[in-house]
Amino acid sequence: MAFLVNQMLGDKLKSFTGGDGESSSKVGSDGKETAESKGMSREEFEEYQRQMVEEKIQRDKDFANRKAERANLRVALRDKYRLPDSTQDTALVEMAGDDIDVPEELAKMVDEDEEEEEANDSFLNKLQNLDVDTLKTKAQTTMTEIKQTAEEKCTLM
Repeated sequence: MAFLVNQMLGDKLKSFTGGDGESSSKVGSDGKETAESKGMSREEFEEYQRQMVEEKIQRDKDFANRKAERANLRVALRDKYRLPDSTQDTALVEMAGDDIDVPEELAKMVDEDEEEEEANDSFLNKLQNLDVDTLKTKAQTTMTEIKQTAEEKCTLM
């Protein structure tokens, strides 16, 4: 509630009281925070700024690493299921280098899926690898052999 009242009446009250004295001392001339605005000495503030930059660099590095791991998994799945490659994923994997592995949880899930597929793959795999032409020629030769045998044994034919 106080926030809402401050937002609505803040500018009017500042102009009425001659305001802006307090906020100009906390923010530098270029609009950035200063050591005084944080209540620190100059050395403490510089150390604080350095730590903030280091943390941001580490967060960005971790984020890029996770993105590369996901891209690596997508590339592996595309290879497994013979799907077309994505240039974006291959570029991410190349930028990250070869040291990127698939996260353990995702690798475990993929391994479980592979085990299930291997168990169910026997009939489907045979069906996919079946050569239709050889099957057709074998069926035709079998039919001709049966006809010849039937003609030999049958007195009416």
